[in-house]
Amino acid sequence: MTNPRENPRGLLLIAALKLLKGLSLLCAGIAVHMLVKKDLVAEAQRWADLFRIDPHNHYLNALIEKMTNVDRNKLRELGVGTFIYSSLFFTEGIGLALHKRWAEFLTIISTAGLIPLEVYVLYNHPTPLRAILLLVNIGVVVYLIYEVRRATEAKKAQAL
Repeated sequence: MTNPRENPRGLLLIAALKLLKGLSLLCAGIAVHMLVKKDLVAEAQRWADLFRIDPHNHYLNALIEKMTNVDRNKLRELGVGTFIYSSLFFTEGIGLALHKRWAEFLTIISTAGLIPLEVYVLYNHPTPLRAILLLVNIGVVVYLIYEVRRATEAKKAQAL
């Protein structure tokens, strides 16, 4: 039986979250890819009818108005970016689940690299959810740095 310190549950939890994010973005990317070929306004009206949303609803009309200005090329770029970001999450999640050290470094770099942007967005548009997500990401980075340092010290101790 393996020592629980050799297979930290925190890494598996982070891996599961990364895989869930990757799957969510993959689904979003597929949806965006499918929408590129459709008339967005007609599609929004079809969904509103399907869910029996009042056609005079303020939010529905605001959404439809915004959809009239959507550029197809920007939508394609969004879809490609979503697929790329999804593959990053899948790579991190699979690597962490397999206890690969490179995945820990990749996750530290990719997560820490976005923290300044998250702080900026939180400062300009504060919401409790954004604050919680920022704290979770900081916690993930701190935890992974701890795990990398712990593993490095364990290797040094074995070498002696």
